[in-house]
Amino acid sequence: TLETLKLKYSVLVDVPSPVCMKSLRTLHLVSVEFKDNESFLNLISGCPNLEDLAIHWARGTRKVVLTLVIAAPCLKRLLIDGKIGGLADGGYVINAPSLEYLKINCGCFLIENAPMLVEANISNVSYILNDKILGSLKSAKRLSLDISPLEIKCHTGAIFYRLVYLEMRTREAEWWNLLRIMLDSSPKLQVLKLIDHYQDVSKDDMVSWQWNEPKYVPECLLSHLETFVWIRYDWEREEENEVATYILKNARRLKKATFSTNPIESKEKLEMLNAFNRVKASNSCHAPCKIN
Repeated sequence: TLETLKLKYSVLVDVPSPVCMKSLRTLHLVSVEFKDNESFLNLISGCPNLEDLAIHWARGTRKVVLTLVIAAPCLKRLLIDGKIGGLADGGYVINAPSLEYLKINCGCFLIENAPMLVEANISNVSYILNDKILGSLKSAKRLSLDISPLEIKCHTGAIFYRLVYLEMRTREAEWWNLLRIMLDSSPKLQVLKLIDHYQDVSKDDMVSWQWNEPKYVPECLLSHLETFVWIRYDWEREEENEVATYILKNARRLKKATFSTNPIESKEKLEMLNAFNRVKASNSCHAPCKIN
């Protein structure tokens, strides 16, 4: 009859045969250790009505390489934080046809089945399966990505027909290539939010790059994008100006554009605002542009 189970700290999960917990809805595992892959599989398979699963790994856990299979037909919410046993090896195979919310921070994973996915937050994942990540998230409506485009070997060609909200961190090298892929692949995107690195990075440490405009303007910019937000926008970097200018120039349906920057003089802020307004005027877009 147990409905909620939370195991924390210094617990060794050794399940030699399948359990039977048909009433369990919530399972939280915090800094626990698994004897082997079978122990995890026997635990999860014995909870056929599990809806909420959270796994938090700590560096101090026993270093055993595991590939954990999460096959849960009723699972709606999955949170995974940290590498298995503190190691880069190992990973997760997720088969959850009812999954609606997914958050993964660190690790290697592959989604085999998640057609009901609504929101996913992906960060610091291993390069091993990065080339398959985009395709496995194609059913999501909201995405938050903090992954390196350098580790995506190829684009699977997946189209994000349901995606309306995209949030991207711009701290990874060549992040603009991932942005270009996502704009091309998300025809119904309505909200784009970019979050820059913390601006304590030395100018000498910044990787120089050039924004190469897509050959064709993405459909989302022509028909659907309504809100554009850039947090910690660095107005002194020409490359970031190029990306911002491109989006403002081509987003025909834009209703709101907001940029937050480090404190700058009123004169400089006015110059930036006027420059952005001139760009928007070139495509007959009358969306207000705000600089914080």
